[in-house]
Order: sequence, then C-alpha cells, then structure tokens
Amino acid sequence: MYMLLLLLLRLYGSSNALDINEEKEDVFAKTPCPAFLVFDSAAYIVGMTIELPCKCKPEDALSVVWYYQKNLGQRNIKVLTDLNGTKIVDSAAVTFDSDLQNRFLIRLFSLLLFRTLESDAGHYICGTSKGDFFYGYDVDIQEAKGLVLTEKDFDQPANTKQLQKTSKYSIFTSFWSWSVCDRCDISGEQTRVGICYIESEFLYSRYRRSTPNVASCGSASVPNRFKRKLKKQMAVVSVRSCLTACPPEPKKSFAVKMFYEFVGLFSKNKEKTPSVPIQYHLHHVGYPLILACPGSRPQLAVAWDKDKERLYRSKYMIGRNKSMRIFIDQGNNLNIRFVQLDDKGIYYCWLQGKMIAGFKLSVSIRTRIQRKLSDSESIYAMRILLMSYIFLTIVFLGCQIITCCCEVFSCRMRN
Repeated sequence: MYMLLLLLLRLYGSSNALDINEEKEDVFAKTPCPAFLVFDSAAYIVGMTIELPCKCKPEDALSVVWYYQKNLGQRNIKVLTDLNGTKIVDSAAVTFDSDLQNRFLIRLFSLLLFRTLESDAGHYICGTSKGDFFYGYDVDIQEAKGLVLTEKDFDQPANTKQLQKTSKYSIFTSFWSWSVCDRCDISGEQTRVGICYIESEFLYSRYRRSTPNVASCGSASVPNRFKRKLKKQMAVVSVRSCLTACPPEPKKSFAVKMFYEFVGLFSKNKEKTPSVPIQYHLHHVGYPLILACPGSRPQLAVAWDKDKERLYRSKYMIGRNKSMRIFIDQGNNLNIRFVQLDDKGIYYCWLQGKMIAGFKLSVSIRTRIQRKLSDSESIYAMRILLMSYIFLTIVFLGCQIITCCCEVFSCRMRN
C-alpha cells in the first residue's frame, strides 16, 4: 500500500514538472511573429550598452542569428554570430575603436551591443542561418556633442524642448529622467540625456514606434527630404549639481567598536583615506590612458576624483573643450590623451553614489629600447625606407629622361 502511494506521488510530481517545463518552452509561442517584417524603432547615444531582445521565434528554433544592415536593400550584410549562434565577449576588454564584430554578445536569443558607435546605427534582424527572419529593430545612435549646465531646475521633471516647427514636421528634444547623484555626503552631479525626435505624418509605416508619428531624428523611418534639416540636430547631456546623504553604515558590535577605537589611537594625526580596493598601475609619459570604473555602465552614474580634487563633468565632460587633455567620455571612462609626470596620484571612482575603487597611477619615463633587425618594427621601418628610396629613384630617373628628351627635341628643332 505504501509503495503504491509513493508511486502515485512520484508520477504526479513528474507530470507537474513536465507541465512546468512545457510552460517555460511556450514563452515565445505567446508572441506570434508578424507575417510582414516590421522594425521597432529605438534611440540611444554613443557609448551605451544596449540590449535587443528577439521577441518572437518558432518553437523549433533552438538558436538565432542576428543580421546587421545599414540600409535596407543593400547587399553588404554582417552576420553577428559564430557556429553555435552565440558569442562570448569580455565587455571590459572592449574599446571604442573595436569593430562591430568584436562588440556584441548573444545571450538567451537577445543581442547585446557594447560601447555603441554612431556607425552602429541601422537595422538589426533576428533570424536563423537559413535566412528566416523573425523580428527586427531600427536602431538610431546619436552622438551627444552638446553639454547643458543647469542650476535652478532641481524640481523640473523630464520634459521636451521645442527646436523647430513647420507645417510638415516638428523637431524637439526629449529628455530622460535625471540620474542618481554620483557622490554622497559631498557635492555631486546628476545627468540626463536628451534625444532628438521628429514628429510628422509623412514617416514610413514599416517602422513601429511607441508614439504615433514620432521617430528619432536618425531613424530610417524619416524621409530623405527631412534628413537635410536634421543633420545639425544632435543629442544633448544636461548636468546639474546635487547633494545627497550616504546610506547609514551597518551597526557594529561593541567588540568591533572597541577594536576600531583602540586602533584609531595610533592614527589620530594621520589623514583618513577611503577604504576601497586600490589597483596599482605604471604608465609611461606621453602615452594615452583610459581608466574604467569596475562594474560601470554608460547608463549608470559614475564620478571620478584625483586624490582630493573632484573631477566634475561640468568641467571635464567631453565636448566641453576640444583641446582638453583630461576628460570624461560618454561611456563614463576617464581619458588622458597623453600622460604627464604630474598626473601621478590616486584616482577614485564612484558608482551610483558610492566610492568603490581606486587606481594608484605611477608615471615613468620610458627608456630607449635597443632594436634588432629581426624585430617587426625594424622590418617595417626598413621596408618604408626601401620603398621611399625606390620611389625617389624612379622620380629622379623620370626627371632625367624628360630632361634628355627635351634636349634632343630642342637640338632637332635647331637643326
């Protein structure tokens, strides 16, 4: 009797497990794929990490392939996949000058693009290696060249700013909500992004938009006759100061407090330094350097300090001044165009209002390196010298031949 009950319970549990698995496998079946391929419009700024989910696919498709095409109808199509339909990319090793093939990742049928560039704008299509297409996106990547400093609009919500309006279209900037304060207990900053949009009744209907008759300025749904007016329009970044309190630290036990007080007796006269992990880095003078905050994303609030100096975006944000040697790019990374001796120190980074890491930078003068003829640099230099010598020899011989021909021709004319 007991064995029969156990057998019935096991069969009942296995049937429930099968039902649960079937429910998980039918997630994509709830969203039918459109009969005619349309594109969802999305707009971002340069330097962001974006995710494009494949919202529908057949049940028998176990992997997907993503296709990229700049303009519909062209033959140059990039296939964003490997043999298994996935690709593993270390986002920390991705640089801004990396090719699109080295800045993507397919995870759970979704496409992730790291550190987007303005050239990444275009059409992204989810499909299979056989050429079946399921879902598509029209991605617009705008470069935020403008920097707006605000001071007295702390209570101002995310809004829109009218730029240009005619009888056929209306151009405006739509702002996102303000980010959190990037520092706590000291004066910090908040940022928000403004994307350029156009409202018109003449937009192409193949592109699906969240708001009717409204698309981003760089979207493919905008007719070509309007794009001439939109060339000068761009995204903007607003920055304002803020001050917020740090969250309370967890309470320590009485024994821990007594230990800290005992240790503090020997460090009363010493300056307090932030208790964050410190990374040591040695760099040579004259070479560029990029520091990235661990775990940061372009959408998060990141701040940088050098020792006790606050590197505020209102002064060090890229686009503020073209001749800046030290600046913070749109990906929240600290850039030094060429390192100098006075750049040494400890650079602290804040993430979402909390200091999380420090970089102790040591600067040295690079000594001369003795090259060998077998080095790749030596071979390249000799090849350039040889090609230059051959080119100059050909030019010299050509000049001599032309001179001789002119002399011969002038002698015949005299005779």
